[in-house]
Amino acid sequence: MANFYTDNPALKHHLTHPMMEKIVELKERNYTDAEKYDYAPVDYADALDSYDRVLEIVGDVCGETIAANAEDVDHQGPKVVDGHVQYADGTVANLEACRKAGLMGMAMPRRFGGLNFPITPYIMAADIVSRADTGFENLWGLQDCAETIYEFADEDQKQRFITRVCQGDTMSMDLTEPDAGSDLQSVMLKATEQPDGTWRLNGVKRFITNGDSDIHLVLARSEDGTKDGRGLSMFIYDKRDGGVTVRRIENKMGIKGSPTCELVYKNAKAELCGSRRMGLIKYVMALMNGARLGIAAQSVGVSELAYREALSYARDRRQFGKAIIEFPAVYEMLAVMKAKLDASRALLYETARYVDLYKAYEDIAKERTLSPDERKEMKAYTRIADALTPMAKGLGSEYCNQNAYDCIQIHGGSGFMKDYACERLYRDARITSIYEGTTQLQVVAAIRHVTTGTYKQLMDQYAAVEVAESLKPVRQTIMELVKIYDDTVNKVNEVKDTTYLDFVARRLVEMAGNIVMSFLLLTDTNREGGEMFRRSLEVYVKMAQAEVMKHYDFISNFRPEQVDLYKAD
Repeated sequence: MANFYTDNPALKHHLTHPMMEKIVELKERNYTDAEKYDYAPVDYADALDSYDRVLEIVGDVCGETIAANAEDVDHQGPKVVDGHVQYADGTVANLEACRKAGLMGMAMPRRFGGLNFPITPYIMAADIVSRADTGFENLWGLQDCAETIYEFADEDQKQRFITRVCQGDTMSMDLTEPDAGSDLQSVMLKATEQPDGTWRLNGVKRFITNGDSDIHLVLARSEDGTKDGRGLSMFIYDKRDGGVTVRRIENKMGIKGSPTCELVYKNAKAELCGSRRMGLIKYVMALMNGARLGIAAQSVGVSELAYREALSYARDRRQFGKAIIEFPAVYEMLAVMKAKLDASRALLYETARYVDLYKAYEDIAKERTLSPDERKEMKAYTRIADALTPMAKGLGSEYCNQNAYDCIQIHGGSGFMKDYACERLYRDARITSIYEGTTQLQVVAAIRHVTTGTYKQLMDQYAAVEVAESLKPVRQTIMELVKIYDDTVNKVNEVKDTTYLDFVARRLVEMAGNIVMSFLLLTDTNREGGEMFRRSLEVYVKMAQAEVMKHYDFISNFRPEQVDLYKAD
């Protein structure tokens, strides 16, 4: 079986991005952990070598075990036994392999038993795991809930719970309820404080991924008489204390190995995480941003497998005396799939790098006062991360769905059969543009960065980077798109009509995304060793031209009052 890290040179290219040196120095506090832990790096090269070695282990576990079990897990799935989840046999084997390989709690500090990885190589591991089995990535990837405990819980809770996650305990985030999906301020699960300072939880949660996990983060209503987000707090529930049963596992289209549960809380003992009333306002927002980055990684993993499956089939399948990859209709489709894959991956890791930078400064601020320059940097990095996260999740998940669709199309009738992995892949892909906030909600989060100029500032930043002479014509094409985008945004802003802005928001965000990803592919190609992206760059920019012009034409020829034509009767 292949190693899913070493067989993909794009991953190492992103791992060695120039921004990584600053990220690692901040994360490692100038490598002071080396004095306490024999496995801590002594310098940047040592840190990169450590990430590289661990990712090779991830690639091996994924290629040898997780991918090999994916089909059986999809067929068998989990089930409910005596109010609790019994995983598919392959899922049990996958979790055990990850525990033995030390792949749990990767981004947690060493003092809790973690590897102290930055977000970027951790997200790279999520990308690889998703390629192996998209549903299993949900179980493994929920370890990033520990980040919320690390950021907001007290020291005793960190010691008790994060240590367990690093040893292999699983996590879940119990947010959604039957009447509270995207509108989480409607959550009604009741939390009642006890005389001893603990809390009891009562109510129902629905659509909870890995809902019978060992440790749960639970959003519940702690303030009597409230009906909005200000009455919600975050709690930690330990499965060992009991009080939560699984009523059922949803019968889903895809990601069948990942149990999506309806949970019943009956006087379940829990403890407050952080401060009362901050559950939705602060903690869930941080939790969801991390989850959205995880789904962006999951989406890229799906795109990777979709492209590989389609490419392999197109090379082998012969029609009319030659391999179908020789037909323009097929090789164009493959080239666009690869361009979307490379573009969404470039956006994913650019987002992860900015998340790393601002989170490192936030963490350092717990230890000492940041300098004015550091505070300014943290604020700038936070803004960029907030702008790129919904774009990476929204557009990355849409691209993964498109690539899964095209993978089946290239397989033809065979792709509709369960004989090929693309049928499972297509089903698994569909959820990525729905959970952790639909694409439409990602647009809501992203549009303010269109109107306030965050994306334009990023474009200007990318445009200022010097490129090789051979790449200057491509950069000029992208610059022309920037002007069209800027003109379009200004026209929309001049109207000063919020309904009209909401209506054209997705088109504006997609325009911004097309241009940002074009620039990122340009800079990736321009770096040493980046020639592997040259074809994707050229293909993607051609596609971006068509997409940007399409949206520009629509908005230019659209009058605000025409929104009424689209309203439901």
